[in-house]
Amino acid sequence: PALRPQDAAKMESLNKFAVAELVPSFPAVTCCVQTNITTGQLPCKHGVVGNGLLLRKNEPIDCDDDRPVWLNAERLPYLEMWTAPNQCIGVPQIWDELHKKSKTSSVWFPLHSKHSRADFVCTPAPIHNPDGSESLWCYTKPVEMYGKLRDEFGHFPLQNFWGPLSGIASTEWILKSACWSMSKQSTDFFYIYVPHLDYASQKFGANSNEAATAVSEIDSVLLKFFADVASETNIKEPPVFLVAGEYAITDVSHVTFPNRILREMGLIEVEQRDGREYVEPLKCNAFAVCDHQFSHVHIKDADRTISKNVAERFRRENGIAEVLVGEDDMKRYGINHRRSGEIILISEQDSWQAYYYWNENSKAPEYANKVDIHRKPGYDPLELFRDKSIGIPFDTTLIKGSHGTPTKCDEQKTVLLSSAPKILNGKKTFTDIDVFNIVNGWF
Repeated sequence: PALRPQDAAKMESLNKFAVAELVPSFPAVTCCVQTNITTGQLPCKHGVVGNGLLLRKNEPIDCDDDRPVWLNAERLPYLEMWTAPNQCIGVPQIWDELHKKSKTSSVWFPLHSKHSRADFVCTPAPIHNPDGSESLWCYTKPVEMYGKLRDEFGHFPLQNFWGPLSGIASTEWILKSACWSMSKQSTDFFYIYVPHLDYASQKFGANSNEAATAVSEIDSVLLKFFADVASETNIKEPPVFLVAGEYAITDVSHVTFPNRILREMGLIEVEQRDGREYVEPLKCNAFAVCDHQFSHVHIKDADRTISKNVAERFRRENGIAEVLVGEDDMKRYGINHRRSGEIILISEQDSWQAYYYWNENSKAPEYANKVDIHRKPGYDPLELFRDKSIGIPFDTTLIKGSHGTPTKCDEQKTVLLSSAPKILNGKKTFTDIDVFNIVNGWF
C-alpha cells in the first residue's frame, strides 16, 4: 500500500527492477484491491466490496469443501468489519489455480486469508479473552507453525500493525517470518503483505517528511529481506520478485459526515445508554458504512423513496463527487454485488468520509475512543492518533491523506515492479486485476 512511482525510484532495493504503471480499481482500499490481485476479478464477481461487508440473509452458509462453516444463519444480516474469513471471497484465488498445476503457495498477512486453501498461511488472529483483553496470536496453516514462529521471533507485534504505535517493526516481523518459512517449506508462490507505507501518509500527508522517512525505512528492510532470501540455501532456484502497489494515498483537506446527514434526515435512530449514543446500523432506515473515500449506504428494505431522497441530498453535498444508485451506476465500476449498498457515495479526491453519527463528542459511543476496528461501523483513521491520556481524538482535520476513489489522475496511480523484466512482457501499464494473470501465466 501507498507505494508510488517516485518512491520506488528512490529505493535502492528496487532500483534494478523493471517498472510499469499500476492502476488500482475502485474501491482502492485494502480488502478490495488485495482480492482483485489474488482473483483477477472485480468486486462484482468476488464480493469483497469494501473493508466492511454487509452479509445479507441470502449469503451462502455452507462451504463446498472442508473449510469450516463461517456464517451462522441466525445472525444474518450483520455488518462484518475486517474479520471475515476466506470464504467471503466468491471466486477462486491464484493458489486455487496453481494447485491445478501442482504448484504450492504461501499467504502471509493479507486480509481474508484465514481458512484460505493456500498450502501455508500466517495472518493475525488475536485471542479475545472473556475479560475484554486480547492475547497475541496468529492463525497459521499448519496450526502448529505460529508456535515455531513465536519461539523464533517472539509474538507478532500487533500493536505495530495498526494504531498509534504502527511502525516498521510489524513489517520486519512479517518479512523475517516469511523468509523463515521459505527456508522450512517448499513453496512455488509466496504472497506477502508489506504494510509499512500505509501509516505516515495518512497521518501526515503523502508528501510529508514522515512519509519520506517511511520510504527510507521500508527500503532498508526490503534490502535485508532480498539479501536473506538470496543467501537461503534451501531455496533451490533464484526467486523472481513482483512488487505491486495496492493504491496511492493522496492529500486530503476536507471531511464529509454521511451518517450525521442521514440522521438530520430522520433516517438514523440512536439508543441512549449512560449518556452515550449507540446505533444499530441494520435497524436504521439508512446507514453509511464509511470506508476512507467512499461509503456504502444501506437502505432498509431497499426503499425506493428513501433511496431517491438520500441520493438527491448527497448530490448537493460538498466533498461528494459521485452518487451511485442502482445496478447501472455500479456496473461502471464493477461493484454491482448483493453486498453493496443501495447507494454508494464517492468523495472528491481531496476529501474523505468519517463514520461519526453523533453530533456532540461527549455523547460518542464508548468504542469511538478506542482502537476497536471490529465494533466500529466504519473505518476510523484517527485510531492512528490515539493518546494514552485522552484516547482517540475526534479532530478529523488531523487526517492528511486518504485513498479509495476511482483512479482518474497520475497522482492516484501506483507501480508494478519485477526482478525479471520478461514477466512484464514490455507492457507499461497494468491494472490490479492483471497481477493475477501475470502470476498464473508465469507458472
